[in-house]
Amino acid sequence: MFQRLVRAFIGTTNDRALKRFQARVPSINALEPALAALSDEALRGKTAEFRAQLAAGRTLDDILPEAFATVREGAKRILGMRHFDVQMIGGMVLHDGRIAEMKTGEGKTLVATLPVYLNALPAKGVHVVTVNDYLASRDAEWMGKLYGFLGLSTGTIIHGKSDEERRDAYACDVTYGTNNEFGFDYLRDNMKYRLEEMVQRDFAYAIVDEVDSILVDEARTPLIISGPSDDSSDLYQRVDVVMKELVKDTSLYEKDEKFKTVHMIEAGTEALEAALTEAGLLTEGALYDSANVTLVHHANQSLRAHVLFTKDVDYIVRQDKVVIIDEFTGRMMEGRRYSEGLHQALEAKEGVTVQPENQTLASITFQNYFRLYPKLAGMTGTASTEADEFAEIYKLEVVEIPTNVPVARQDSDDEVYKSAREKYEAVAALIAEARERGQPTLVGTTSIEKSELISELLKQKGVPHQVLNARFHEQEAGIVAQAGRPGSVTIATNMAGRGTDIQLGGNADMLARAEIGNSDSPEYEAALARHKAEVEAIRPAVKAAGGLLVIGTERHESRRIDNQLRGRSGRQGDPGASRFFLSLEDDLMRIFGSDRMGGMLQKLGLKEGEAIVHPWINKALEKAQKKVEARNFDTRKNLLKYDDVMNNQRKEVYAQRKAFMMAPDVAETVAEMRRETIGNLVDTAIPENAYPEQWDLAGLQEKVLNILGLDLPVADWAREEGIDETQVRERLIKAAEESYAARVANVGPELMRVVEKSLLLQIFDAVWKEHLLALDHLRQGIGLRAYGQRDPLNEYKSEAFNLFNSMLEDLRERTTTVLMRIDIRPDAPPPMPEPVQVMDMRHPDPYAPMGGIDDLEYADAGPPSGYGAATQPLRQPLTAQQVDPNDPATWAATPRNAPCPCGSGKKYKHCHGRA
Repeated sequence: MFQRLVRAFIGTTNDRALKRFQARVPSINALEPALAALSDEALRGKTAEFRAQLAAGRTLDDILPEAFATVREGAKRILGMRHFDVQMIGGMVLHDGRIAEMKTGEGKTLVATLPVYLNALPAKGVHVVTVNDYLASRDAEWMGKLYGFLGLSTGTIIHGKSDEERRDAYACDVTYGTNNEFGFDYLRDNMKYRLEEMVQRDFAYAIVDEVDSILVDEARTPLIISGPSDDSSDLYQRVDVVMKELVKDTSLYEKDEKFKTVHMIEAGTEALEAALTEAGLLTEGALYDSANVTLVHHANQSLRAHVLFTKDVDYIVRQDKVVIIDEFTGRMMEGRRYSEGLHQALEAKEGVTVQPENQTLASITFQNYFRLYPKLAGMTGTASTEADEFAEIYKLEVVEIPTNVPVARQDSDDEVYKSAREKYEAVAALIAEARERGQPTLVGTTSIEKSELISELLKQKGVPHQVLNARFHEQEAGIVAQAGRPGSVTIATNMAGRGTDIQLGGNADMLARAEIGNSDSPEYEAALARHKAEVEAIRPAVKAAGGLLVIGTERHESRRIDNQLRGRSGRQGDPGASRFFLSLEDDLMRIFGSDRMGGMLQKLGLKEGEAIVHPWINKALEKAQKKVEARNFDTRKNLLKYDDVMNNQRKEVYAQRKAFMMAPDVAETVAEMRRETIGNLVDTAIPENAYPEQWDLAGLQEKVLNILGLDLPVADWAREEGIDETQVRERLIKAAEESYAARVANVGPELMRVVEKSLLLQIFDAVWKEHLLALDHLRQGIGLRAYGQRDPLNEYKSEAFNLFNSMLEDLRERTTTVLMRIDIRPDAPPPMPEPVQVMDMRHPDPYAPMGGIDDLEYADAGPPSGYGAATQPLRQPLTAQQVDPNDPATWAATPRNAPCPCGSGKKYKHCHGRA
């Protein structure tokens, strides 16, 4: 009650923000006549004038009105479009580092030009982030004409570009690209070995288009760059044969659709154990013995692949590949792969080629990537439902921008049927009815399977239609653009981020492009004029028929996706209507809906084909959706808490690595590492307050030989009168310094400085890669600590910190070992990184119970040029010894984390290298 009174008197937070931005619009409008009188050359000269003002001490806020007015005038001349006043408000919201929620068709692409131009003036670079390569290229070409007219350069970052092309694009004033490409470039840059090979410059300002899709839906999946690991494709196929038979008996396992989990019950475990034994896969011990951990992992993933994932809903099979379908957009995710072996299990299930698994080399979540930008903004048609998450995670406030013309769309209450069959028949009947009166219809579905089911029903009724789903991904823009033609019927999977307006009567530009092919050809303008006249002639008839009718065949887990579908109708004041059809068999109703609702509908005794329509049902469904959204938010928050631990380490490692590359040489760094390594050796051999007879100088002597390559009589020093720990340390440091100085003198200081930096970076990458693997393993099992009444997150923080310190110690020791023992000929080139042959970029889903399931990799394209050797082992010394497993004297250069040369299978530090 009190809150309603406050809102009535002083308005909501959104109202107050709009009022503040609205106050600046008159000052922008007042400049329009003067700027309209300028010549093109004079208007273009405004950019240099603004930059001079900034150099003189004025701020971006000071010049905002004139800069915005300049962009508006430039858009009128170059694009034939004039920014509305509400678009000016949207531009100010974006410049202020907030999220602008603008309805579909309100011109968000044009709105972005205002803050982009203003923030590009300091020449630090502005990034505009889109959801796919098509939109990045389209927007860069379209709006790039305006930026070019005003004297700014525009670049594009899309998949397949070389490092040189990427470097040039990032050097531009404005850079368009996808979230994945920006993120992967950041990770790849931090795997380079020379500063001049890096493509990105320091971050300044980013505008994220479809911000809810990128910062919410995509944020739950970390970006991962990986390299190949051991191939176990045969095991996946053999386990799949066993699982195919077991899953036929549903009494052997329990499935939880709400949390997407499945597990064998006791009877199932016994049956699985027997089947694996019979297949010759389980040869010793019980299934859950430690020796069979790998087999259990493969069986679990095969079970999930068969029970939780459905062909043509979660993925499709295309060209001998399992291709994932994005649950939010319905798009094919070319190259994206589920992790933890799940994708391999699906490949075995579908009988396609099983690809090898991967090992993590670098990773980051979108949450932490986009928080690297000092200034971040976003725009979308649906953000208010996730306002709390944007505020908590990104410190971004959502501002709802009013529409330029009031929305005239009629939104009907949902219709609920008893069965899916009745629902689809009602949908088909409504579509046929709308087509008869010439009303265009857009039908939204949640999966390929359901879109093809409706397509089949319409074929039976003889209703012509277009199907837009992952199978017809290539024709997306053309199909969506013509969805407003009279009587057209378009069936589409989720409409998030399509990026093309549905215009009543059709899209003249797309029609002209389809006819001519090239918008730069002379024939294009004539075709465009002809199609514009045609569209204008038929538009009144479409409006009279009721505008675009949007039919939702199911409620999505997220209200935003439903709103995105609904928002395709009623753009810029056009008439339109929307209606959702549901059934008690729908996933949301069945899994998350109230049991009472189902019981109530059953008691009503609905007859065949009858539906119930009531606002209460809408409210009940909204509550169910809110539950799912809250659960997903908790999952993303939890992911971020864990990733923040790694993020602090990642920032430290990347900063240190960059410092190494920027330094003229790292001689003092490796000298300090050498001294610390010797100090650790001495501390281990001579414990504090220990008597000389308790010292392990014999062990120290062996370590000195193995690590420093020095054959010193350390064991004899204990017999000297008055010897102490400090003297032992000083003698070892002095001997090591003299030996290293002689090596430098022999090789030459200049060459040695190059070798030091090159090897230090290679070793740094090697230990960081091993550390990431250790953190992966730690993360997968840390949840079990809760059974011991310990907080898994605190346990993870503590152990991750200890692992990080161990990594740094390992870095110092390995660097010292290699540099003290390496044999370099002065006439030989220094050891440089080898090019990586295979590197995958992938994206894991934390909704999976034991880590990630949703990966993104571009394995078929190969890496851009200039990659570092993060997947390569360190080069052996140029005159490497032959290692004899039976002769420890030949193992001197063995790194502590390498397999022990004796053949035990253990790491060296846990076997013969144990202190």
